[in-house]
Amino acid sequence: MTIIAAADGSALGNPGPAGWAWYVDDSCWRAGGWPHGTNNQGELMAVLDLFRSTAHVPEEELLILCDSQYVINCVTKWMPGWKRKGWRKADGKPVLNVDLLKDIDQAIVGRKYRFEWVKGHAGHDLNEAADERARAVATAYQQGVAHRAGPGFPGARGQDQAEVETPAQAKTRTAEQAGTQPRASEPVPAGAAAASAGVAAKASPKFERSPRPHFEPTLFGESGIFGQPDLFSELEGASAQELSAEDTVLALERELLRPDVRADIGRIGVLLHPDFAEIGSSGRFWTRDAMMMALEEDPGEPTELELLSADRLSENTILLNYRSLAHTGSALRSSVWMLDRGQWRLRFHQGTVES
Repeated sequence: MTIIAAADGSALGNPGPAGWAWYVDDSCWRAGGWPHGTNNQGELMAVLDLFRSTAHVPEEELLILCDSQYVINCVTKWMPGWKRKGWRKADGKPVLNVDLLKDIDQAIVGRKYRFEWVKGHAGHDLNEAADERARAVATAYQQGVAHRAGPGFPGARGQDQAEVETPAQAKTRTAEQAGTQPRASEPVPAGAAAASAGVAAKASPKFERSPRPHFEPTLFGESGIFGQPDLFSELEGASAQELSAEDTVLALERELLRPDVRADIGRIGVLLHPDFAEIGSSGRFWTRDAMMMALEEDPGEPTELELLSADRLSENTILLNYRSLAHTGSALRSSVWMLDRGQWRLRFHQGTVES
């Protein structure tokens, strides 16, 4: 028998109030979240909790439907190399979300599983159900109200909060309870309590209280989490509310031209649209997956941007045309940015080297 489940995460503001959820059917699902977290953390936690919730049936294969290529690649491609390097990336920097990844690495031992990528927000029933529940938890944390935790997986042993959260999250929770400000790099946990062992398949969903969050949202989603200043922090006197959509997208494009950002898989995963594609100056066609792997190995050189035009193609789409200037030469470039769940993401890019 194969257990088919969708896993998804949601973060309002990214980072911001965050939720995660996995879903098999209406009688078998689970959700939780934090007052402050990221999409990637939510996606990873959903996968981790799914493995934990099915640990009592290790002989069953898991088919995990996931719309995050970042999560799929972390588990199926990148983790072995990161482990060999002491959980560090090719540039020597620590791997992001390492506590969640280490827990997943332990949870998958002896398990039969495979991932299948599904396009998000495309009408896939299981993915939509998981997304709806993850977003509901994030919204509950934003509003400071109770959220549904779900019935859990039938037969799963009970788990208390300490078993759900990562060590970093537990540390942050302790700090918050002591009245200190939570660190952005370690989301404050408050995941829903697991269903009791032997819960009936038709049990009513449990509700958990979501405390009001204490956080400072940042314009560029997860950029504040990674310990690197983003371009927006260099705009003196500016605020997110003062920037037009065109200026926001221009700032994000400049951020993408920085080598430290390009080498950061987590940040690139936020900035690139799930359907990202690029036609390089050499004529090569790049997918999102191929681009992320290439940038981690070779983030390139510092590059300046000379804006030629910024055109609003629709309410949710902006086209940038610009000249990039680097030591190796200049190129004419076009980027199409799309607004996706409140975050501007690069959907398409093309560059042509100038002679």
